[in-house]
Amino acid sequence: MQNDIIDVKDETTLDVETDIMVSRITKLEAALEASNATIKEQQDNVLRAYADIENMRRRTEHEIDKARKFALERFANELLPVIDNMERALEIADRESEIIKPMLEGVELTLKTMRDSVAKFGLLELNPTGEQFNPKFHQAIAIQESAAHAPNTVMLVMQKGYVLNGRVVRPAMVMVAKAVTGTVNEQA
Repeated sequence: MQNDIIDVKDETTLDVETDIMVSRITKLEAALEASNATIKEQQDNVLRAYADIENMRRRTEHEIDKARKFALERFANELLPVIDNMERALEIADRESEIIKPMLEGVELTLKTMRDSVAKFGLLELNPTGEQFNPKFHQAIAIQESAAHAPNTVMLVMQKGYVLNGRVVRPAMVMVAKAVTGTVNEQA
């Protein structure tokens, strides 16, 4: 009979120990789930932080690029009158005079060097003679009837325009052709 009591006691002890183990396993599984959730949340936070840093880097690069281009644009606007004046000086100069030939060569060389230098930084000249008028790049100063030019084309460039990195710094000042009165506009 004592064996029976021990067996019952052993079974009761086993049941209690099993219940304790099951309870402990349940608590450990819950703790593991909580830890996994925390890990997942922290991984998401790390990914978000990395994305924020990457976005900030891109924005900063873009702003630096814009600042550089703006600085170049201001510099280009300061140089354009100098280039214009050198071109005007060469246009009106007496090329036959032996006295000023060396000076003209110096001005031509200086102008070429200046044009080459600004071109390295993306400043491109607009000289649209014969091209279709484009209000994005050209400013019409006058419109004149012309049988020699197609309607809405640039007949004469009064002042060259310039583009810096795809952005108009100064539009070309132009005279635009229109159809002679009494003729049919072929492009219409």
